[in-house]
Amino acid sequence: MQYEIHFKPGALKDGKKIPKQELAQIFKRIKELEDDLSGDVKHLTDFTPEYRLRVGNYRVLFEVQGNEVIIYRIRHRKDIYK
Repeated sequence: MQYEIHFKPGALKDGKKIPKQELAQIFKRIKELEDDLSGDVKHLTDFTPEYRLRVGNYRVLFEVQGNEVIIYRIRHRKDIYK
């Protein structure tokens, strides 16, 4: 299934704080989500948003609505689940 990627303002704001090299890797992995949610994706239990993508020390929190992937946050692993 093909997905469309959409970013919430919080995710765009988070991206400004991430070093450019790591941000490029994160966006490469987010682009891979378009093709059937490929990558290191895990369904989270009792947590909203419902999914996380692991990219090195960073986590991307997102949810799937129909054929859309909505990215909520992009943060370092030590800060994301607080």
